[in-house]
Amino acid sequence: MKNVLIIEDDKLISSLVRFRLNKEGYNVTTVDDGLTGFSAIEQGIHDLIITDVMMPHKDGIEILNYSKKINPKIPVIVLSSLGEEEGTVIKAFELGAADFIPKPFNPNELSVRVKRLMRD
Repeated sequence: MKNVLIIEDDKLISSLVRFRLNKEGYNVTTVDDGLTGFSAIEQGIHDLIITDVMMPHKDGIEILNYSKKINPKIPVIVLSSLGEEEGTVIKAFELGAADFIPKPFNPNELSVRVKRLMRD
């Protein structure tokens, strides 16, 4: 079973994504801030990371950067609210993000993107 780490401070989004991915057969861990996300990444048991950009303590760009230092092979999907700077998208891809999904997003689309990354 593949392990997915979700780092998202919005409990509704986190629950929605967890429910959807559990239904797809993934083992999902959720944390609600960047600092706890760092600790979860250090445990090194995840096959995919999904992170929000704006969060308490550490933001999604810091999460992405840290994740790539710990294990550059783990794909990271970055979620971001519409209206956040275009520069954030560019920065995320420069740091090695596997995908970028603007909020609000369609759970079916997220599921397809996760499947694609887990196959590679």
